[in-house]
Amino acid sequence: MDSVKLSQEQLEFQEYARRWLDENRPPPAPVRIPITALEVMTEPQRDYLRDWQSKCYHAGLVGADIDKKYGGGGHTGFQRLADTEMSRAGTPYMLNIIGLRMAIPTILVHGTEEQKLKFVAPALSADEIWCQGFSEPGAGSDLANQQTFAEPRGDEWVLNGHKVWTSLGHFAKWMILITRTSRDHKYDGLTYFISPIEDYPGVSVRPLIKMTGETGFNEILFQDVVVPDNYRLDDVGKGWTVAMTTLTYERGAAEGAGGGGGDEIPPIDQLIELARKSDRGGRPASEDSLIRDRIIQQAITDKAMRQNRRRARVSALCDHPMRIPLQGKLRDSEFMQTNARLGVDIAGASSTLYKLDPNAPDAGHWPLAYMNSYGQTIAAGTSEIQRNILGERVLGLAKSK
Repeated sequence: MDSVKLSQEQLEFQEYARRWLDENRPPPAPVRIPITALEVMTEPQRDYLRDWQSKCYHAGLVGADIDKKYGGGGHTGFQRLADTEMSRAGTPYMLNIIGLRMAIPTILVHGTEEQKLKFVAPALSADEIWCQGFSEPGAGSDLANQQTFAEPRGDEWVLNGHKVWTSLGHFAKWMILITRTSRDHKYDGLTYFISPIEDYPGVSVRPLIKMTGETGFNEILFQDVVVPDNYRLDDVGKGWTVAMTTLTYERGAAEGAGGGGGDEIPPIDQLIELARKSDRGGRPASEDSLIRDRIIQQAITDKAMRQNRRRARVSALCDHPMRIPLQGKLRDSEFMQTNARLGVDIAGASSTLYKLDPNAPDAGHWPLAYMNSYGQTIAAGTSEIQRNILGERVLGLAKSK
């Protein structure tokens, strides 16, 4: 955001955020911190990141644009500034990413006043961790094929089913989830709930080990789990509509989330430094013309993506109001995958050394980032799904069959 376009109040907040981050930089983590919050596995990792999010929240850098009565700062246009300054400072990411970017905005749009007062502030501070229950063994890209069933029982619902690929489920107190409440209608038979998870009767959390060796993913089983009706979001049968709100925020196609730590696009400088210290036939890889060309192509794409983000905030420059936001998730996830693959190629044979090997370049970051990148091109809708959305909603093409 250009400083000339900021109000005096925003400029003062920007300076405050910059100064606070400089003076309150957290100490080095006592354990290895994963690349993103979705790979957090251990309690020491969780505690370190939770403490940092709590400090940022109490300093006004998380939830800055959310209404004060729900625990936010009550400002306008402050959160983007805070996120940008966090990114510039290179501070840790926010742990409660699902709460900040998915649960909070969904509750603010579809929740009751009681739900907003109960759930928003503890999610902002990371006192309560959230997870997302969308994917099932038979419901991935076909999200509406939900089979987890919610049966009414007085003013309660009884949930039975199986959710999978549940990031942070092992630390979560709450889950946002879609359930089926009618088998007669595919879309109109869905209802959206908030469910307790941590130590809750009938809920079983089982870790899933990824090819990276990390266990940030989980599967969660519901067996006769009783959820009160006041944990339902919006009307019965409106689950698909609520889920689309969640996905809009998850994909970064709408503003109003609680924050998250800023820019997730990896800096090109990391690739340049890796090329300088990697060997190619006795010479630095940075002198290899093919490597140099690939880095330059990434740098051009990086610059274009950053400028597109600025352009998206100027309505007069957007020929279609949702074109740039809707392409964001697709472009970001594929850019990060290409970036990680290039890092692996630059490191060459050394990229076979993994994160526990003391000789691994950049502590094994590149092969780990490359393997994890496939989760990013699948989560929140695969790249294929994103291209269908762009084709149908932006280009006006016929729906795929």
